[in-house]
Amino acid sequence: MAIQNKPSIRYLKEMSMVVFDKDFAKANPELELYQVYREVKKDGDLRYDVTIIPAQMLGKEFVRTKGNRNSQGYQELYTVLEGEGIFLMQKVNGDIVNDVFCVKAKPGEWIIVPPDYAVVTINSSKTEGLETGNWVSERTENIYEEIEKMEGACYFYTKGGWIKNEKYKKIPEIRLEKPMEKEPESLDFLRYGMEQ
Repeated sequence: MAIQNKPSIRYLKEMSMVVFDKDFAKANPELELYQVYREVKKDGDLRYDVTIIPAQMLGKEFVRTKGNRNSQGYQELYTVLEGEGIFLMQKVNGDIVNDVFCVKAKPGEWIIVPPDYAVVTINSSKTEGLETGNWVSERTENIYEEIEKMEGACYFYTKGGWIKNEKYKKIPEIRLEKPMEKEPESLDFLRYGMEQ
C-alpha cells in the first residue's frame, strides 16, 4: 500500500513510564519504536490508520505500542498486514482489572477491540517487523492516562513470557482469544459509541 502522508513517530522517551525495563528506557530515550500513518483511507467519519512496528527488544520486553482506550465506548477494528502480532486488551476500574485477554494474529486476520477496553499492540517477533491497519471513528479520542498512571498495561510480554504489572491490585489470568478470519461485512458498528 503506497502511503502519501508523513507518519507520526513514537520514541521511547515518550513512553518510558509504561515499559517494563526502566533501565533500558532510561539508557535509550531517542530509540524510535513505531510509526503511525493516520488517515490512509476514509469511509465517512471512519479513518484507516497504518502502524509499523520494527522488530526490536525494549531490553527484556518485546516492542509494542503505548496502549490506549477509545473514549465514549467506541470500538476499533484491527488487521495484520505483515508479520505477527499480539493484541493485549484489558478492561479496568482504577487499579482493578475486570478482564484481560490477548489475540495472536497474522496477515489477513482481524481483531475487534470491544467497548471500554484498552489495547496494546505487541510485535512478538525478534526478527520480523509488524504492520497493522485499523479502522476507527474520528469522533472518539485516545485515552492514554489510565495506562500511564499504572505504568503500563496489566501484563508485559517479555523474553520470559507474560509478567504481571504489580501496580495493579487485582489481575485475572490472561486468556487467549482467536482472531476473525474475515473482515466484518459492515463497518457500521464502529460509527457509534456505547457509553455506559
